[in-house]
Amino acid sequence: MAARHRLQARIARDDSRAWAVKRRERTRQLIELGGLIAKAGLIELTDDDRAVIFGLLLGGVAKLQSERRDETVTLWRRRGKRAFELAADADTSG
Repeated sequence: MAARHRLQARIARDDSRAWAVKRRERTRQLIELGGLIAKAGLIELTDDDRAVIFGLLLGGVAKLQSERRDETVTLWRRRGKRAFELAADADTSG
């Protein structure tokens, strides 16, 4: 029984069919995006309230659909890059 499960797991890992590759890529993307939510501190700041987090994201969508989209994207990109750099500096120094 365990050998069959190991075989199925190996086959799943080695599966290169297009739909399986796309599914793995999407899963990885979703995990990375969830990691960004955690890295930003939203889980702790909202007490893991999914409705609050979703509402926050919808607020961001509204800003991106506004006439000031380009300014907003520039500002958020700058903040994000700075935060990534600070995190990388903290990782290398500590």
